[in-house]
Amino acid sequence: MGGIHVNDRAVSVLENYDIDVLRTWKGRGAILCDSNKGLLILKEYVGPKDKIFFQDALLNSIKKQGFYMVESILKSKDGELVVYDQDKMPYILKTYFDGRECNIRDTKECIQAVKTLACLHNASDMPGFQGSYDDIGFKIDKEYEKHNKELRKVRKFLREKSQKTNFEIFLLKHYDYFFDLALQVTEEVRFYLRETPSAHGKKSCIVCHGDYQYHNILVLNGSAAAQTNNTFAVINFEKCVRDNPVRDLYLFMRKLLEKSNWSEELGMTLLEAYSSERAMSAEDYIQLYYRLIYPEKFWKIVNFYYNSGKAWIPGRNLEKLEKLLEQEQDKVKFLENYKSTYGRFSFEIY
Repeated sequence: MGGIHVNDRAVSVLENYDIDVLRTWKGRGAILCDSNKGLLILKEYVGPKDKIFFQDALLNSIKKQGFYMVESILKSKDGELVVYDQDKMPYILKTYFDGRECNIRDTKECIQAVKTLACLHNASDMPGFQGSYDDIGFKIDKEYEKHNKELRKVRKFLREKSQKTNFEIFLLKHYDYFFDLALQVTEEVRFYLRETPSAHGKKSCIVCHGDYQYHNILVLNGSAAAQTNNTFAVINFEKCVRDNPVRDLYLFMRKLLEKSNWSEELGMTLLEAYSSERAMSAEDYIQLYYRLIYPEKFWKIVNFYYNSGKAWIPGRNLEKLEKLLEQEQDKVKFLENYKSTYGRFSFEIY
């Protein structure tokens, strides 16, 4: 094995595979290698042991349905998807693409990324597949209830804390607005799901990527794109889960909307780009609304603060909270316009 010497223990894992490694080098939390089977990436596997089989079945199914620009998980010489180093650390070896991360400041690329997502969703329904992970699915109301429980705990902690930092005083001052909104949205979602059983049935779901963000969307370089007639590839399906497809759309859109101060023009452009490749139902628009209106960013700030040792609170936390407050009116306006454009439904949350 030639090339740069990186993490010998991890590189030794490659001996479990029927490949000739030409060189290895470090990537983000992984080891990339050039081989006789093309560009590959070796990563530590952190998911549940059984889920790798579901992930592999999903990737194979997506390709069978005509969406080829996704990774493949390679099997070892013994036919295993997961291999272990001498310390029993699990690894997976996947195909990789020669390209760069999607540029979220480039609107054209973002439009193409959303169209790519819609095409991916068209190929992600896994017809006829039965397996433990396929049966679990995702319940949005349960996720919000979990978040709300955490928010309630942190509010109690803050109220009882005698010596408060400037950040904690500022956080507590604005806490009830976001906490009350979180409770109200959760109640609305629970009512909606109860009244609309089809909204969380299997027919309204596909297998979502689960982490559709710019660093998991690769823009291929010229030669790779020319060979495949595609310019975008999608990687890192470790968080895949059966859910309404707007789960992925929401995650990608929210990041962009936050960066653009909730630009109505950008939001509508992204929705039109997605629906040009995959028609959205009234149910999809409702679920997207709920996901956008729930104060997830606030929960993330609170969660990070509470779990990262409260003796020292980074200034970045305060900046994020101030930014969130600055943007709240823009977000309210965006969602009001969203309702009037797509809202064949009634909401009284704000």
